[in-house]
Amino acid sequence: MISKKAVKLGVVAAFILVHLTFLTYARLVTYPAPKVNFRSNAYTVKVSETGRNWQSVDLYYANVAHTIGTRTTAEKTTFGYFDCDGKVNVEITVSGRSALKAVKIRPEVFHIQPVVKGNKITFSMHSNQNLSVEVDGNVFDNLQIFANEIDPVVPPKRDTSVLYFAPGVHHIGQVVLSSGKKVYIAGGAVVEGSFRVDHAENIRISGHGILTQFANPDEPSRQKSLTRPVGKGRNDDIIIDFSRNVIIDGLIVLPHKYSLLIGSSKNVNVSNMKSFSSEGNADGIDIFCSEDITLRHIFMRNADDCIAIYGHRWGYYGNTRRVKVEDAVLWANVAHPVLIGTHGDSVHPDTLEKIHFTNVAILGQHENQLDYQGCLALNAGDSNLIRDIVFENVTIDSVSKGQLFNLRVMFNHKYNTSPGGGIQDVLFKNVTFEGSCAPLSIIAGYDDARSIKNITFENLRIGGTTITDNMPAKPSFYKTGDMANVFIGEHVEDVRFIP
Repeated sequence: MISKKAVKLGVVAAFILVHLTFLTYARLVTYPAPKVNFRSNAYTVKVSETGRNWQSVDLYYANVAHTIGTRTTAEKTTFGYFDCDGKVNVEITVSGRSALKAVKIRPEVFHIQPVVKGNKITFSMHSNQNLSVEVDGNVFDNLQIFANEIDPVVPPKRDTSVLYFAPGVHHIGQVVLSSGKKVYIAGGAVVEGSFRVDHAENIRISGHGILTQFANPDEPSRQKSLTRPVGKGRNDDIIIDFSRNVIIDGLIVLPHKYSLLIGSSKNVNVSNMKSFSSEGNADGIDIFCSEDITLRHIFMRNADDCIAIYGHRWGYYGNTRRVKVEDAVLWANVAHPVLIGTHGDSVHPDTLEKIHFTNVAILGQHENQLDYQGCLALNAGDSNLIRDIVFENVTIDSVSKGQLFNLRVMFNHKYNTSPGGGIQDVLFKNVTFEGSCAPLSIIAGYDDARSIKNITFENLRIGGTTITDNMPAKPSFYKTGDMANVFIGEHVEDVRFIP
C-alpha cells in the first residue's frame, strides 16, 4: 500500500518534471498569423532547435520604396518573426523556383553562409539577430527574418493597468495614453491604429506583435479616419510629445508614413523595434529637442531617413542631448540611414551634442538628390551647433547611390532659415565599407565663423584597406581624404585619419 506521503512526493515530482519539460521545450515560440490581407506566400519558412521538430513561421508583406530613375514606387518585401533563446536552425523554401543561383544573408558582419540545394536555403541564426535573405541579388523581393528573445515581460490579461491586445486583429483608431498606462501587443496580434503619448510619464508599449495604420494595406483610404496628424500633416504610428520615462519595446511597425516621433521628451527607451515604410518622407525615428534617448537593437527599412536627430521644429524647442543608438540595422531605400542637424532655431540656436552610435550595420542607401546623401550625415542648418558625436563599429554593406559620409554646414533654402553654426569634435571609429570603391563623400564648412573642426577617422577601412595619414600607398602631396574618396573642402580644420 502506498503511503499518503509517497503520493504527495510523487505529485510534487510530477509537477517539477512538467515544469522542467516546459522550460526545456519553451525556447522557440512561433505565432500563427491572423486573417489579414498582407500575408505572404513568397517563401515558406521553418525553424527548429537542433534535435527538435520544425515549426512553421507565418510570413507577411511590407511595402518598401524602390527608386528607378527619378520615380519611386512601392515594392512588396516579406518578413517573419519568432522568439527563441539561443541558436536555431532555419529552412527557407523559395516559392515558384526550382534552383537558385546565389543567396546572400546580411548584415555581412554576421558572416552567415547558407547551404543552398535546389530552391531550399538552410542556415543557423541566434536570438536577437535581424537578417535579410536575398536571392539572386534581389533586395526588394527579399525575406527579412527577426529572431526575438523570449519575451521576459508578458503581463497577465486581467491586469487592468494594461491595454492588452491578444492574437488577432484589432482596430483602435488613435489612442492617447495617460500617465502610468501600459500597452501590450502579443505575438500574433495585428493592431490597426496609432498611439500618442502627450504630456505623460511612465508609459510602456511592448509586445512582439504588429502595429500598423492599415491592416489592409491595399486600402490606404481607410487610414484617413484612424489618426489625426501631428505637426504639418505628420501621421506617426507612435507619437511621444512633451513626455518622460517612456518605453517602446518589441514592436513591428508598418506606418502610413512615419513610424515614431519623439518631441521635447526625456528618458525614452526604444528597443527591439522593426519598421518598414514606402511613402514619401516616411522617416523611421525622428527626435526633436529631446534628452536621454536610447535606441537599442532596432531594424529600420525606410523610404526616408531611418534615424533623424534635430533641434527645433513646429512646437518643439530646446537642445538635443545624450542620444545613444546601439545594435542597429539601418536600410534607407531613400535618403539617409543617419541624419543629424537639419532643423533648428535660428533665433535661439540649438546645440545637438553627446550623440553616440555603436554597433550599426547599414545595408544600403539609394538617394538621387545630392543634398540628401550620406549614410552618416551631419548637416548643420538653422544655426545648429553639432558637437561631441561618435560613430563606433559601423559596417556599410552597400551604397547603390549616395555617400558614406556627408558633413556640411549648410543653408538648404527648402528647410532652413539660416546656415548652421558649425560641426566639431566628431569621431568615426572602426567604420568599414565592404565595397572595393567608395563613393565620393564630402566634408565642407560654410565660412570661417561656421566651420568644421576636429574630425577623427580611427581605423577607417575601405575594401580591406585601412586609411591613415601615414599609409604607405599615399603620395606625400595627397590629402588622406583622397585615398578614401572623401572631398575635404574649405572651412575645415584638423581632419585626422589614424590607425
